[in-house]
Amino acid sequence: MLLNINEDPVDHSQCVLSYDEAEGWLQARWSGYVDQAEAMRGAQAYLMNAAKVPSGYLFNDNSRLKGPWFESLDWLVHVWVPSASRLGLRYVAHVVQQNQHHDIFTCRPLTDLPFELQIFQDADDARHWLRQVRDQAVQ
Repeated sequence: MLLNINEDPVDHSQCVLSYDEAEGWLQARWSGYVDQAEAMRGAQAYLMNAAKVPSGYLFNDNSRLKGPWFESLDWLVHVWVPSASRLGLRYVAHVVQQNQHHDIFTCRPLTDLPFELQIFQDADDARHWLRQVRDQAVQ
């Protein structure tokens, strides 16, 4: 179920947020060159929609990004992380850019998060991990 699309009208970079009903998780798919303002809008859209469609699981796919992504680690740590945690986020499968195989989370790992963050280079591996933690939580 599509929840939100943030698209830059100039270069068509975007963040598409949806809820995968079959899997029971929210997914954010980023593509193109996403500047800082776009990244914050996409992250804020997640918070807005997670309040409406709560899920403890997030599949965050950066594999189609180009260029830097989210340079404001302070904003993520002090604003987004606590808000997402209050909304019930417990597990994040984060897929890095294909062409770089790293991003802000691999360069400056976050510690003491209120949820589990796993970094992946492959989207299928990320989905597999999310299924595993989801299925273990149900048992």
